[in-house]
Amino acid sequence: MTTRFPYGKTFIVGFGFLSISVLWPIFNSFIPIFLQAGNPEFERQLLEAGREIPQVTGFGLTPTLAFFVMTWDNIINVFVQPWAGAKSDKTWNRFGRRKPWILVGLPIAALALVFIPLANTVFAIMIFILITNFGMALFRSPTVAWLGDLFPTEQRSKANGIINLMGGIGAAIALFGGGILFDRLGRAAPFVAGSLIMIAMASIALRFVKEPKRIEVQDDTPESSIFDNFKTVFRAEDRSGFFVLLAILLWFMAYEALQTGLSSFAVFTLGLTPGKASIYTTLFAASFILFALPSGLIATKFGRRRTINIGLSGLVILFAGGFFLIREPITFAVILVLGGICWALVNVNSLPLVYDHGDERKIGAYTGLYYFASQSAAVLGPVLSGALVDTLGDQYRWLWLFSATFMALAWFSMMRVTEKKPASI
Repeated sequence: MTTRFPYGKTFIVGFGFLSISVLWPIFNSFIPIFLQAGNPEFERQLLEAGREIPQVTGFGLTPTLAFFVMTWDNIINVFVQPWAGAKSDKTWNRFGRRKPWILVGLPIAALALVFIPLANTVFAIMIFILITNFGMALFRSPTVAWLGDLFPTEQRSKANGIINLMGGIGAAIALFGGGILFDRLGRAAPFVAGSLIMIAMASIALRFVKEPKRIEVQDDTPESSIFDNFKTVFRAEDRSGFFVLLAILLWFMAYEALQTGLSSFAVFTLGLTPGKASIYTTLFAASFILFALPSGLIATKFGRRRTINIGLSGLVILFAGGFFLIREPITFAVILVLGGICWALVNVNSLPLVYDHGDERKIGAYTGLYYFASQSAAVLGPVLSGALVDTLGDQYRWLWLFSATFMALAWFSMMRVTEKKPASI
């Protein structure tokens, strides 16, 4: 019997992911510029290329140090997000199962975000970054775990396509609107607007998402740590779950390195203003939005593993080509548009693939494993790529080859994964 797909419920759940997705583009577009602006080497390179020096007050840090600072929040996430995801599996009170975590983490993150652009020392900005990300880490895994709570396995790619479409809309709003606000109203404006949008979108999800009643089977599963869950995956007879997590680590190393350095490439290599750099980056989010739902539908028909590998192949070609081809904004824009399409094929289907090789009784715990891999990558990718840029003459162009290499390694890891084609809806 064909089950009607619950579009209305899916869009409501998507508001929770939209609220999360608003923060990161603002975070990654502007904070690296704040940290590095004033570095004399970048100013020399821009003048040598005949480009204007963007008028931004910053701390003059090197790429290695700036990118290391950008990973401090992810170090927190590596430990807090898996813990919060697993703990939320066992949380049952009058507010619900996952909702209590949102109610605690959201206000912390939203308030601290506003203070980031107001900080006048590296120490101060890092304190507010850490507080922001501690709040985000508390509610990100529980919010995303709704995908496993509310949708059966055969609906998850399609549902995640819609949820990621909503997240892409949040990212596009943050990038395009944030770029305009930055250039017109100053450095604090995108952060204030982002905080308000986060609160508004999360409030919709809190109000209208209907969480399931207590799932009795949960009471029979002992609580386990992130390391216990990882050992279970690693020691399984079918090692597919391990290779999925390894692939996630590798492709997010590529993605996070480029995402963290993209605005720096646009500002310090192409000579764009921070606001224009953010607006250009919207092209990646826009193409991701347009292809998020088709990506879920493609995976539902042809399989998640195959769909992800097609996306990875495209990203390898595009990022390697970006190293040689991007010399002006138009080629930059073309690579970003095509990259967003390929990234949708990968990202939309990654979490459902983790659930395919996980335990339905521990959705929050396996969501935590997903974030353990992705947030570990968010530490390793920027640190290693920042060191590469430093070593090779402060040239951000090398980020493209770095990302192409790790996307290729992720493709090889995915070749070890057993395909589990979703049942027809």
